[in-house]
This record gives sequence, structure tokens and C-alpha cells, in this order.
Amino acid sequence: MPDPSLVVFRWAPGRPERTQTYRIEARAGMTVLDALVEIQRSEDPTLAFRYACRVGMCGSCAMVVNGRERWACRTLLASLKTEAVTVRPLYHFPLIRDLVVDLAPFAAKMKAAGAVFVPKAGEETFAPIGRHAKERRQIDAAVECIGCGMCLSACTMVGWDGGFAGPAALNRAFTLLADSRDGAGAERWPLLLSEDALLRCHGQANCTDVCPMELSPADSILKLRRKSIFQLVRSAHRLDTSGARVVA
Repeated sequence: MPDPSLVVFRWAPGRPERTQTYRIEARAGMTVLDALVEIQRSEDPTLAFRYACRVGMCGSCAMVVNGRERWACRTLLASLKTEAVTVRPLYHFPLIRDLVVDLAPFAAKMKAAGAVFVPKAGEETFAPIGRHAKERRQIDAAVECIGCGMCLSACTMVGWDGGFAGPAALNRAFTLLADSRDGAGAERWPLLLSEDALLRCHGQANCTDVCPMELSPADSILKLRRKSIFQLVRSAHRLDTSGARVVA
């Protein structure tokens, strides 16, 4: 196969979006990130992208390669099997420059869904939960999210509704509701039951398809929805102090 070319999305404040094509002399085991680093160091120092560990641990190099969200450091050029490799930034995030996006909305969505650990008042400083504990086993498949943002990029509902909390936040909220050390469950449920949280997900599972940690935010959301039914039933039949039933 001939050496591929990289067709890279370019943008800077005050300049229009465009693509720029670079020829790559591919080597065995060369990744998309290797190619971008080589271009930046030897050909175009203005090319901006983000990376850190280079070994598939941090998620910093998340981008869209050939139309699919991927980690550039884990994506071998040879595996793409195309002569032209397209590279663009993640979707649904504000652009900073070229392939670099602003991840501040990611943190904002976490807060909006109550996906932040709040320790119970009066708890001991250290409250370990063993790996064999029941509550740990319930969330084992959901705890390894590292916040790369790829699931938000792949989610069509995030693109359609900027207020939607998104799969990462809902996945995190699911793990927190199972954590006996967390004390924010009562405050979290109204956020999860709001219009822009559980109700907004359409179950397309694009988030699960692209997760590099092989998590399934879609499954976490389904489990949250089942929990929400019990939560609504409990709220609807809660007794007030006088013994009268109230509807939440």
C-alpha cells in the first residue's frame, strides 16, 4: 500500500475552517499520533493537537479519525487501510485551535447531572469498599471512565440538545448512586429526572460503540432508568408527617 496522506482539519480564531493535506512516510507500527507529531516537528509547527501519555491511558489524544472517534495513540495507520486518512477534532465541543477542543463543557455536564461525589456528613476519612463488595460488583463495568469525551462526540443527542447531560455524566451518576459513601442521592435524582438527563437519551448506544475503555454508558443509562421507576414510585407514595399521602 502506498504511503498515506493525512487530511487534517485546521482552524484558528479569526480564520475559516479548512483542511490541509500532509504526505506521510509510513513506518511499521506508526500511529496517527506518531504521524501528527512528525508533521508538527518536521513540517508544520503551527499544527495544534493534544496528547500526553502516548500509550492509551490518558485519553488526551481523542479525535475523529476517518469519521470515527478514536484515540490517535492507539490507532495504527495500517489498520485504517485507506490512502487518505481524515483527522478532525471531536464533535460537539467548542474549538480552541485545529484538533484541540475545550473540554470545559464536559465538566459542566457532570455537575449538571449531579455526577460529582459528595461524602456523607460525619463519615470516616477513609471508607474503603473492597473489590468483592456487592456495591462494587454492581458498578464494576462502569467505573473506568477517564473523561476523554469521545462518547459525547459520538452522541447525536448531545449535538441536538446542548443541555443534555450526555452519556459520561449519566454513567458516572449511576456509579455514585450505588456508592454507600455518597450522600447526594436525594439532590441527584431531581437532576437525573429532569428533561435534559435520562429522558433525553434515545438509546442509540453510539457512546458504547466508541468507548476505548470498553464501557457501556448505554447500559448504565438503562439501569438508571430502572432505578428511576422505583424512585418515582417511592416518591409518589411517600407519607408526610401527618400520615397523608403526597405526590412528588
